[in-house]
Amino acid sequence: MEVESLAAVTEAAARARSDPGSCAVVLVEGMSDQAAVQTLAERSGRDLRAEGVFVVPMGGATNVGHFVALFGPGGFGVRLAGLCDQGEERDFRHGLDGVGPYFVCVADLEDELIRALGTGRVEDLIEAEGESGPFLTFTRQPAHRGTARDRQLRRFMGTRSGRKIRYGHLLAAALDLTVIPAPLASLLSAV
Repeated sequence: MEVESLAAVTEAAARARSDPGSCAVVLVEGMSDQAAVQTLAERSGRDLRAEGVFVVPMGGATNVGHFVALFGPGGFGVRLAGLCDQGEERDFRHGLDGVGPYFVCVADLEDELIRALGTGRVEDLIEAEGESGPFLTFTRQPAHRGTARDRQLRRFMGTRSGRKIRYGHLLAAALDLTVIPAPLASLLSAV
């Protein structure tokens, strides 16, 4: 487990032990999802930690059962919610059904954010990060030539360690708050 993930779990567990009724845990697949959710909450004027809401990256959707056992009714008994990719809905349905709401991103969270921002704006962000050259090289590779631009952008963000987390934050920071993708808006309303 990554250091940031462990810190989120530790902090949530400490709060849950001391006052479970004042705590909620949002289960997300990874740290890029955590970065995006926290950034959007902050931009919306919310301090999730002060509210007792902890966004916990699980290191993949298949771990949802372990986290529900830890934080859910059989564990600390805190309120739970979740955010997952469409391909991981089955795991979340199995883990959170009847325990807490979960919200499903079409394809994945990056897809939701790219559609909300538009590919041109996302390319501007890549340029501002000094990664236009690597992105161009990526799009010229035979496996990615002819692929739709939004898919190229999504795939590019996952090609180097740490890039997906950084862009989770950057895309959420650039988003017009009047067009927050439905799964994210619903999640933030639920906690």
